[in-house]
This record gives sequence, C-alpha cells and structure tokens, in this order.
Amino acid sequence: MREYLLTLFVTAAVTYLLTGPVRKFAIAAGAMPPIRDRDVHREPTPRLGGIAMFGGLCAGMVTAAHLTNLGDTFTLTNEPRALLSGAGLIWLLGVLDDKWGVDALIKLGVQMIAAGVMVMQGLTILWLPVPGVGTVALTPIQSTLLTVALVVITINAVNFVDGLDGLAAGMVCIAAVAFFMYAYRIWYGHGIEAAAPATLFSAILIGMCLGFLPHNIHPARIFMGDSGSMLIGLVLASGAISITGQVDPDAITTFTGSTRNTVHFMVPVYMPLLLPLTMIAIPATDLVLAVVRRTWNGQSPFAADRGHLHHRLLEIGHSHSRAVLIMYFWAALFAFSAVAFSVNSSSLTIVLVIVALSAVGLVALLLPRVRPRAPRWAESFVPPRYRGRRRRLAAAAAAAEREMRSADRPALHGSTAIGDRGLLPGRGGLTGDARTGARGETRGSVDSTRV
Repeated sequence: MREYLLTLFVTAAVTYLLTGPVRKFAIAAGAMPPIRDRDVHREPTPRLGGIAMFGGLCAGMVTAAHLTNLGDTFTLTNEPRALLSGAGLIWLLGVLDDKWGVDALIKLGVQMIAAGVMVMQGLTILWLPVPGVGTVALTPIQSTLLTVALVVITINAVNFVDGLDGLAAGMVCIAAVAFFMYAYRIWYGHGIEAAAPATLFSAILIGMCLGFLPHNIHPARIFMGDSGSMLIGLVLASGAISITGQVDPDAITTFTGSTRNTVHFMVPVYMPLLLPLTMIAIPATDLVLAVVRRTWNGQSPFAADRGHLHHRLLEIGHSHSRAVLIMYFWAALFAFSAVAFSVNSSSLTIVLVIVALSAVGLVALLLPRVRPRAPRWAESFVPPRYRGRRRRLAAAAAAAEREMRSADRPALHGSTAIGDRGLLPGRGGLTGDARTGARGETRGSVDSTRV
C-alpha cells in the first residue's frame, strides 16, 4: 500500500506543479477558444490541461517502475507499456484538438487506433464472467472488438461529461478510488498478481485527477480539454480491461468456493462491460441520452448541444457548485455501491443504505423546484422567495413606487448646485450670464459718465 500511495502522491504533485506553467503556455499559444453557445463559463479560459496530466502519468509510471514491489508489474506483464502507447496517441490527438480542432470522425478513428495498439501489446479482454454460465473464453476477434468498444465508449463518456468546472476530474477521481479499492482487494486480499496492473492504473489516475482539481474547481483557471478528458477516460478503461480480461476467474474460485460465487464476486467487473461502466454510470448515461437525443432530432451524434445532465441541473435552478456536487454524489453512490456488493452481495443493510442515500440525492436534486413558505411572523427574516404571495407582491409594489419617485425627483447636478447660484432664493435670481451682462452694463454707464 505504501508504494501505491507514494506513486499516487508523486503523480499528483507533478500534475499540480506542471499545470501552472502549462496554463501560461496555453495562453501564449492561443489555446483559448472563444465562448460558444453551449459553454457555461463567461470568460475565455485556456485549455491544454491534459499536458500536465500526461506528465503526471509518465512520472507515476517511472516512479512505480523503480519501486521494489511495483517494479515487478513492469517485468511480468506488458500492460503498463501498452497503456503508455495508447495514452500517448490519445494525448497527442487531444492536444491537436484543443489548439486547432479535429473533426469528430477523425477523433473516433484515432481512438479506435489507440485501442488497437493496446490490444496488440496484450491489454485486451480474454474471457468474460457471465452469470448463470460461468467463464466464457473470447475469440481474438471478439476480444478485440469488445476491448475497442469499451475504450471508445469510456473515452467519449468522460469527454461528454466534461462541461462544468471540476466535474470530469472529480467524477473520474471518485470512480478511480472505488476501482482501486476493488482491485487492491483482489490483488492483496487474494494474492492474485494479475490484478496488480489495474491497481497501479487506478492509483495513478487518482493522482492525475487530484493534482489537476485545485486548478480546475470553480472558477476554473484552466480546462483539461480533450487532451485531458480523453486521457483519463483511456486510463480508466485500461484498468477495467486489465482486471476483467487478465484475472482468471478460476483463481478466485479457490477463495469463493464455487464458480457461481466467483461470478457474483466479479459483478463490479463485468457490469462495467455491460452498462458499459458501473464506475462511471452517470457519464455513460449522459452519453447514451445525448446520442439518442441528437439522432432523434436529425443531428449527428457528435454535434454539441446544451442538453447534457449538468446543463439540465443548471436549468432547474442549481448553482454551478451545487450541480457539480450533485453529480459527485451520484457518481460516488453508483461506484461505491458496486464495491459494497462485491464484498457482500446479500446484505440487506447495504440495500437499505443505498435506498436511503438515493432518497437524499433525489431531494437534493429537486430542491430548487420546492419553495417552502415561511410563517407570517418569520417573513421578515427570510429571503423574498420564501415569503407569502401577498407579502412578495406588496414588497414588489413598494419597490416599484420607490423607483417611480426617484425617477420623478429632479436631479441635482454639479453645475446646478454650484454654478447656477442665482437660482437659489435670496441671490437675486440672476444667472451667471445675466450677472455678467448686468456688470457689463454698469461698467458701461460708469465709463460713459466719466467721459
């Protein structure tokens, strides 16, 4: 655990320290696109935050490779190198898209190529635990197609949810923490070394998100851009692929007692492939709804709009920070519920806790729709939205009357107050020009008298 924590802290520190210089570089390079109609922020903000996150990923990999126990992961399997290869391609694509923009179909093609590169280096799904059937071995074509589909879906799910300050980084961080708990339990609790790469990927992903979040929380000083959102989506998908396709269910059967119990134990693993990812169920749901919504309206599935879940939260009446926290809550509920069921899937207490937390989440979600009315004696101490209808109407009428009175009252400008003193009572009633004219006439009469 200490080596994982050290790798996590190094990744977070490098990401955090690199984000500041990357922000200055993004501003100098002009990676600050104008505000679009679907954007929530009000001022142009630099992108390219994925550069710092990729630096943190490389630092975490180098640190882990030089540690005693984690170093064996790089000698026993080729998965870390496969992850770096796919991540490098995705990161380069994201940097080009953040600076100049890349067509959606080209991005989809490069995402599939990156997934194919990881498959060629051994990071693929070899078998699948199926409830009621057991372990099903996949053919090379099936494993390739399933791996590529999972990588592409996860990348775009994270990319779609990246619409508010700190939303994508926070949600992926929550999912990575839950996934780390599950993978570490398999690796350390049951001694299955095939789960070590997935545990390492999760620890590095947590560090990447934690290091970037201080710069990205509302109001964000820099955005991760596609170079960051696609990168963390790829790392999360790699962890799910590694622990699903490389961990032999027969090895877990030794600890669970039967193949049926093994399949139930691995529910959090095969559910991500079917949903497609339980750990990021909220972004996946947003992705599916966006595709259905756009195709129903005759648009391209890759066309941008303001119909995402976070946009709808803002339309309901939630503030920016509250909308992000609500999304955090539901992401944590889905992710940690899956981990809890992997520990004890027959516990009634877990079910009751999940139901209670779901009710709390629904109340928080619908809170702007509810406007309780304060009693009459307390209306003077609460905001106007919580007062009775008559009191609110009376307050609005009084405000309108005060505004009308201020509009009818003559303005007292500086020139009127100081220059035109002749208008004030007792000052002769002559203006400055009139007094000047009168003095001129007096001087003229005096001069004529002297003459």
